Amino acid sequence: MRAALFDLDETILDRSGSLKDFVTWQATGMLRSSIEDPSRFVERFIALDNNGILWKDKVYESLVQEFGIVDWSVEELLSTYVLTFCAFCKPRAGAISVIEACRAKGFKIGLVSNGKSPFQERNFNALGISQLFDTVIVSEAVSVRKPEKAIFELACQSVMADIGSSVFIGDNPLADIKGAKEAGMDTIYVPVGPTYEPSSD
Repeated sequence: MRAALFDLDETILDRSGSLKDFVTWQATGMLRSSIEDPSRFVERFIALDNNGILWKDKVYESLVQEFGIVDWSVEELLSTYVLTFCAFCKPRAGAISVIEACRAKGFKIGLVSNGKSPFQERNFNALGISQLFDTVIVSEAVSVRKPEKAIFELACQSVMADIGSSVFIGDNPLADIKGAKEAGMDTIYVPVGPTYEPSSD
C-alpha cells in the first residue's frame, strides 16, 4: 500500500490569503473603534506573524502596545483568532484536484501538520475535504514534529502504507522535504513563491 501525505499550511491551505482575510475582518470589525488605519494593522500583523513562526499571543502583545488598544485584551484577541480563523480558511489553488488525483491512483491520503491541536484540525476541517483523507496527524496531538522521522512513520503506519513507496507533498524544505526524505519517502516540493520563507506551520 502506498500513501500520499500532505502538509497543511501553504500546501493544502492558502494560509497567507486566509490570514490576510481574517486580520482584515478583525481590524475593520471587532477593532474598528480602536484602529484608525486597518491596512497598517493588517500589514503589521502579517509582518509579526512571520509566516507562522511567531505564535499569536506574542503578535497581539506587540499590536496592543503599538496601536494603543484598550478595549480588547491580548487574551480576548487571541481567543478570537484561535476560534474564528477557521472560518476564513480556503484551499490553495489546485490542491484539491491533486489530492483527488492521488486518491484515484490508489494512494491512501494523509495530512501531517506541525502546529497546535485542535487549532490545526479545525482549519483543515473547514476546507471541506476531510472525506478524502484516511488519516490526520497534528504534531501537538502526537508529541512529535516534522522533520522528525517518527511522525512520517506514524502517518504511514496509520494507513498501513509502505513508507518506501509513499510520497510527501509540502512547502517547507526542511520540515517537509528533508524530513520526509530522511524517513525514506519520495517528496514533492511545492514552494509558495520565489521569496517565500516557510515556517514549520
